[in-house]
Amino acid sequence: MATGWLVVGAVTAAGVLFFVAAMAANRLLRPSVPTLEKVTTYESGVDPVGRGWSQSHVRYYLYAFLYVVFAVDAVYLFPWATVVARFGWATVAEMGVFLGVLAVGLLHAWRRGALRWQGQ
Repeated sequence: MATGWLVVGAVTAAGVLFFVAAMAANRLLRPSVPTLEKVTTYESGVDPVGRGWSQSHVRYYLYAFLYVVFAVDAVYLFPWATVVARFGWATVAEMGVFLGVLAVGLLHAWRRGALRWQGQ
């Protein structure tokens, strides 16, 4: 049992060492000549105007959260669809429960009006 943990520790140490060596080589080999043009904020080819802070509406975070929920759904659904024939009806029922929970969450968001896009 200790041998397994020793291997895990060795691989972790090798990964950390490789990362540190790569960052050190990057710092030693890269040219560093900072000028005013290089340190100026750049965004999509447009010179920055005004302050760098803006307020976002909470609704955008809700849309992002719903996107993540359904992206995770796809991550589980596509691999499941490739092996469903081997495991039978039990997996179909389990996936039905999973999709049902997601559908209840989507229905709740829709009934609360969270999915309506309203102008400012």
